[in-house]
Amino acid sequence: MVKKYPLKLIPVTKQAIWGGTKLLEKYNKTSEFATVAESWELTVRGDGMCTVENGMYAGLTLAEYIGLDPANILGAEGAGERFPLLVKFLDAFDDLSVQVHPGDDYALKNENDLGKMEMWYIMEAEPGAQLVYGLADGCSTEMFREAVAAGKTGSVLRYVPVQAGECYFIPHGLVHAIGAGILIAEIQQNSNVTYRVYDYDRRQADGSLRQLHVAQAMDVVRTYTDAEITAARYSVCPPENEDVLCDCQYFKVTKYTSSGDAPVRFTVDENSFASVLSVASEGGRMVHDGISYDVLRGDSYFLPAGSGEIALSGDITVLVSVVHAG
Repeated sequence: MVKKYPLKLIPVTKQAIWGGTKLLEKYNKTSEFATVAESWELTVRGDGMCTVENGMYAGLTLAEYIGLDPANILGAEGAGERFPLLVKFLDAFDDLSVQVHPGDDYALKNENDLGKMEMWYIMEAEPGAQLVYGLADGCSTEMFREAVAAGKTGSVLRYVPVQAGECYFIPHGLVHAIGAGILIAEIQQNSNVTYRVYDYDRRQADGSLRQLHVAQAMDVVRTYTDAEITAARYSVCPPENEDVLCDCQYFKVTKYTSSGDAPVRFTVDENSFASVLSVASEGGRMVHDGISYDVLRGDSYFLPAGSGEIALSGDITVLVSVVHAG
């Protein structure tokens, strides 16, 4: 029988034109790159695969570990043809492109991939940092289309100032962009389908412009009210407390914070595996079956379905994500 314990994961780092150095300098990441835009903390994809760092399965890829007993390790909600989650850190030294993600039906038909619904937890935000979060009040999709065609994309976007500790939910079709000076944790569907609408006419190292996907973006963009975003964010169940950051059709994310020796506990049941992402730690511990695991800021653990009770102690804040079948 497969052994279940907290698997510490070695992430996959990605470089992009907008990336910075915070993940290397402050979050214990190592990389072949001098700057790191994204650190894929939980990934089972052809373009990025985590490796197990600790215990008897050290050296296996996460896919190889799961392959030992998929239904038992992933749980009834997590098992399926595609691994359901992709969990990342993103360090925006510069603005990300203005973009939009499709839903499942459009992505499967046109990209042979899933759609991309995601949640952002703001870990750091420099003074004046802001997000693009939807279209400006009163802007229709047709007005957006006309503004993009006229080269006036920025005039029809909604800009939102942000602070550390805030959470933003990005449903399918919402125009969005992470602004410079923001570092986030992102929990999303396991998809890398992004339609760029505008990229500030920036040039890459080789002098080329990054590809835009305006036609596809116009197919999927839609307007949202704040109430509609909240409804999508909690489409499965209203939050029982403020630490439930979202409970949508694909995943549930809960924040747990410990600030002393009295443990904070949660349970990983048989329905789903859990991702544990440390967004803050000055010396935290995770205890499972009497064994203690150190948790540093930036660490990521995979907890197999049915792992049972987990206790957190010390000075630590983690995001715990489980999945819904969708």
